[in-house]
Order: sequence, then structure tokens, then C-alpha cells
Amino acid sequence: MVQTFRGPVQPDQLGSTLVHEHVFVGSPELDLNFPHPEWEPDTAVDRAVTALTRLRDLGVRTVVDLTVLGLGRDVARLVPVAERAPVHLIASTGYYTADVLPPFFRTHGPGLLVDGPDPLIEFFLHDIEEGIAGTAVRAGMLKVVTDEEGITEDVARVMTAAAVAAQQTGVPITTHSRPALRNGLDQQAFLQKRGVPLDRVVIGHSGDTEDLTYLRVLMDAGSTIGMDRFGMEHVLPDERRVATVLALLRLGYADRMVLSHDAACFSRVTPPSWRAAHAPHWRFENLPTRVVPMLLAGGATEDELHQMTVVNPARLLTPHPKRTS
Repeated sequence: MVQTFRGPVQPDQLGSTLVHEHVFVGSPELDLNFPHPEWEPDTAVDRAVTALTRLRDLGVRTVVDLTVLGLGRDVARLVPVAERAPVHLIASTGYYTADVLPPFFRTHGPGLLVDGPDPLIEFFLHDIEEGIAGTAVRAGMLKVVTDEEGITEDVARVMTAAAVAAQQTGVPITTHSRPALRNGLDQQAFLQKRGVPLDRVVIGHSGDTEDLTYLRVLMDAGSTIGMDRFGMEHVLPDERRVATVLALLRLGYADRMVLSHDAACFSRVTPPSWRAAHAPHWRFENLPTRVVPMLLAGGATEDELHQMTVVNPARLLTPHPKRTS
């Protein structure tokens, strides 16, 4: 069974799935002390429900929200969205940092001032097995990050905790990667060394590169690649992202790609006014309305699209039992 905001569902009920999205991205301390002028709490839920309802009308049935700790995750705020929206919404756990963790983690953990188990492992397992922040919502995905800073001491700690949680629960891991640095390879090596099967790892943001050799190495090692930033044309135009997917389809990799946007209903990092001016297609509906027609026009088949949007997400999101050597 796959955990969603409204409870567990069978994998075959997920349907067409966007595997890397966000509903609300915030910054709790800033939001508390300096609220963003474009954040409208009285209408935010309604706007999110409208956006997700539009997705349902376009054939999408499931959205994975990868807003984890470090990005202002507030599951209680999303519960009314999930109750009203006619799609499955899946929550995630993990910690979003490319460098250092908050000071709490420097004093809490094995051998530290407040000695004891690593709280990250406890947090991740609690989110997956019991529920997030006092709710009954259980996480269905783990998320980790490496970027220009590399695998720092704190990033390694997050990734190790995610590896432990993935092994104990069977929940998959998705990553934030920087393809220009080819650091998906570092992520694979780190996670594999800690016992995570690479077929349970999605190397995220892989669509930011056109380096087919690099992408094939990732997939040949067993991972799925996230072609998950359609609409982020300030990074790479959609036409070039589509061309990369088509090239990999011709090489037989339909079973190892998933599609998404990394979009949000509201993000403090890139607020609505900025997105409207600089990335107007960076919206949940970009795939069904623009990208899928572009893929079909370029030679992708309906079966290949079904594989990338339905079959692959269902396979990944279905928890696997712990593997033994």
C-alpha cells in the first residue's frame, strides 16, 4: 500500500503521477517575523485546491509533495487541501540542506553533548511509520540533497539517516542533485554503500542536463532519473528537456524516467510574481497541456508516456520489504 494524506491506497489506484512537486514552500522563521506580502493565508488553500482540481481534469491522479523539513513543511496546513482536492497527495520526509543543519543537531546525537540516538533517524522513521507532526499523515517518500557544497558532514548525516529509514521501511529515496557537477554519481555511491538498492533511488533534477552519457550511467546502475523540472525554462528550455527525454526513449530507457515540474502553488523562494514574469510555464499543468503534446509530436508513444507517468511512479512509491543479502 502507498501512504497518502487520506490514507493508504493500492499502487494501481495512483494513476498518472507527478513525482516531484510542492504545494507550499516557506521559511518558518521568516514567515513568522516577516510574512511575505504575496502569501495570502485566507485564500491559499482554495488556490491549491483549484490547481489540483485542474490537474484532475487534465488526467493527473496523484501528486507527491516533496516539501520536507528545511522547506517549511506544514502538513496540518495541507490536510484541508488534501481533503478537498480530487487527487491523491503524498507527503514526504527528509531534511533539505545542501550544507549545514540547524544548531539543534550539533548537540543532539551519538557522542554529542546531549548523547543519544540520531534524532534524524527517529524523525524520519516516525514520519513514515506513525505520522507527521501529530497527524495521521504518513510519509511515502524520503528526500535528500547534495549540491555545490558536496557531501558535507551534515549532508552525510542526513543521507545516512535516510538510508537507514529506507532500509527499515522500504520507502524510496529521491534526491536533489546538480547534474552540471554529475553529483548523482556521488549520491548513488554513498547510498549504495549504506545498503540502499539503487532501483529504490530517484536521482532528481536530472532533466537539467543534456549529457546523455551521464544520464545513461545513472540509469544503467539501476536508478530512475527525475526529469522533473519542466517549466523551469530559466534553467533549461522545455524544448531541450523534451529532446533529452526523446533521445533516451529512443535508447530504450522508458522504464527508468519519471516526469514532473518541481513547481509550487506558493514558494517564498520564487514567489508568484517572479514566476509569472520569468517562468510562466512553471505550473502543475505544464506537463499535460504543453510537454506531453511536445513529446508525442517528437515521436514518443502513448505506451512510453504511460510507463513514465503511471507505471514507473507506482513501482517506486510501493514500499519494498527489507532486502537481505
